[in-house]
Amino acid sequence: MIKSSLKQKSLVVALMLTSFTAGLNLQPLIAKAEGSGFGIFLKAYDILNSEYIGNIDNEKLVQGAIRGMMESTGDPYTRYMDPKAYQGMKEERVGNFSGIGIQIGVRKNMFNGHEMTNLTVISPLEDTPAWKAGILAGDIILEIDGKTTNNVAIDQAVNMIKGLKGTPVKLKIYRESTKKMFDSQIVRDSIVTKIVKSRMLENHIGYVRLSTFMSNDAPKEVKAAIDKLKSKSMKALVFDLRGNPGGLLPNAVSIGSMFVPKGPIVQIVDKEGKKEYLNATGELEVPMNLPVVLLVDEGSASASEIVSGALKDNKRATLIGTKTFGKGLVQTVHELDDGSGMAITTNKYLTSNGIDINKKGIEPNIFVELPKNMVPESPDSSVVSKNDTQLRRALSFLKEKLAKKDTPKKEG
Repeated sequence: MIKSSLKQKSLVVALMLTSFTAGLNLQPLIAKAEGSGFGIFLKAYDILNSEYIGNIDNEKLVQGAIRGMMESTGDPYTRYMDPKAYQGMKEERVGNFSGIGIQIGVRKNMFNGHEMTNLTVISPLEDTPAWKAGILAGDIILEIDGKTTNNVAIDQAVNMIKGLKGTPVKLKIYRESTKKMFDSQIVRDSIVTKIVKSRMLENHIGYVRLSTFMSNDAPKEVKAAIDKLKSKSMKALVFDLRGNPGGLLPNAVSIGSMFVPKGPIVQIVDKEGKKEYLNATGELEVPMNLPVVLLVDEGSASASEIVSGALKDNKRATLIGTKTFGKGLVQTVHELDDGSGMAITTNKYLTSNGIDINKKGIEPNIFVELPKNMVPESPDSSVVSKNDTQLRRALSFLKEKLAKKDTPKKEG
């Protein structure tokens, strides 16, 4: 029993993620855990260690227990990241890692006529191996290198997909739009994301594409792109958030503030229903009299939807494209002592007008689909591809706005 008690104490310390000095009496913690029903878990742990014929890897056991706690919430965004997955997430913030370039999550989809929860592509990152291979937002990943993704945690799936540059990974994909299943073998590469692309298109219409809000440099790069276009006498702007899976909340507020001069960019609601208004910073970059089109699609999620909601609610931009992803939840990330991490859903967000878009998405003002199996294009010159029906519609819309603006008013 002394040996069992010591094991229990060790596990409680690990699971509660609390540091104790040597000699601290843990009995009150043990008693509290047992009194709350946690004692059943401790008993199961004791039986496993005492009777299992093989060796027990306590590190894996603790990681599995934490992962299980996260999954028991039923919230796919509340998740555990083992040290490798957590390190990968930190690398994404600086925009340099090795893999195929997709953001993945767990969501409910229609599969063979039935609603199921699947590992799903939120969005491929532009110019990455996955993007070039034609992987689309909404694709369901059924297998990774022949292994089923059923009951695979997100951090485990990330570890399976990422790998050394030059090595292949084979994905079995189901695409609901075509009702087809296919294999895609993609060679991993260094993912150095150019998060902002900008061009001056025809009729002095500026174009800025932001691929992610995850990078710490996102606001600075968007500002620089807008300033450069203004220096070239920009008369209107297309801001492209298609396929942008989101990222850091402060970045969304900063970038939203470049278009909206005052008032809330987003409303944050905590577990008790208390609201906090994150207001515009006052750092307006796009003049209020300059027409703006915001391009969105089903890959526009999270921080992209915060900005989309703010611009739509304030009638600061016309949204063109398809309905957005529908992720209205905010996660707080905690780093643990072993280098792993936890992302916990701590808030939900509402648009600046108080609209809840979680699992609903944001409807565009003008609905335009891309041709099937096409990914959004980013023009390399002033010429826009005929296949990018959404961007072409944005240009025609803005040309009409500019023509009306330039038409002399008759005096009567």
